[in-house]
Amino acid sequence: MRPKRNFQPNFCYHITTRCNNREFRLTRFECREVLLYAIKKAQEKYGFKLYALCIMSNHVHYLLEPKQPEELPKIMHWLNWYTAMCFNRMLKRTGHFWEKRYHSTGFANTDKRRALNTLRYIHANPKAAGIQQGFFYEFSNYGIHDRLSNDGITQWHPAFLELGRNLEECASKYRGFCKKYRPQSKPEKTNHWGSRFLPSMTKGGKSKKSPGQMSLPWDKQKVTESTEVHEVAEKFICANGFNPAVPGIEFMKW
Repeated sequence: MRPKRNFQPNFCYHITTRCNNREFRLTRFECREVLLYAIKKAQEKYGFKLYALCIMSNHVHYLLEPKQPEELPKIMHWLNWYTAMCFNRMLKRTGHFWEKRYHSTGFANTDKRRALNTLRYIHANPKAAGIQQGFFYEFSNYGIHDRLSNDGITQWHPAFLELGRNLEECASKYRGFCKKYRPQSKPEKTNHWGSRFLPSMTKGGKSKKSPGQMSLPWDKQKVTESTEVHEVAEKFICANGFNPAVPGIEFMKW
């Protein structure tokens, strides 16, 4: 039986949603652009606040605060439904795109320590995955905290704004807080009834990378031809990427 969601006013929610079968369906640049555009449209529709975002190769992290607590399922249903339709058409596939229902944990906005730890955890995902050394990442919103920029989609959490007496001090303290991050090792997987049987049926070979740990092949991707979609993604990437002018990618004006 599914556990009941805990919806409370003045709560924000750390949400994780994964591609079905944990497949690496979000490596394509066009898919990431469309996801950013869909998030922007969902905000216009439901008016929620988005404090953190990180798009990995097969999963996405959000830290958001809905205008009304009971609107969270509506937001995620619309977002996952809209993107699933787009991605299936783009990738010429059918069936479920997202895996089961999204995972969500909520906490009060006044819990500053948990808010900062959650922000840092989300922003540290690419670093912890080993796909880069620093925290700047074109598809997370770490950049708006470090360089105090505006990506048009996300905003600062109240806990971030209380780190210092001015924005520069807030950014400096958050930067130092992130540098102290040490990823925790993941717990070992529990054995299931088929664990002893499966090894005898499978042959040896190199194990695949952990889910979500694939870097984006920038030089092999083409940007979408939709002006509005492209403009939303361009603003987000320029605000958050360490060096948005990645070789092989040129922002074209249609």
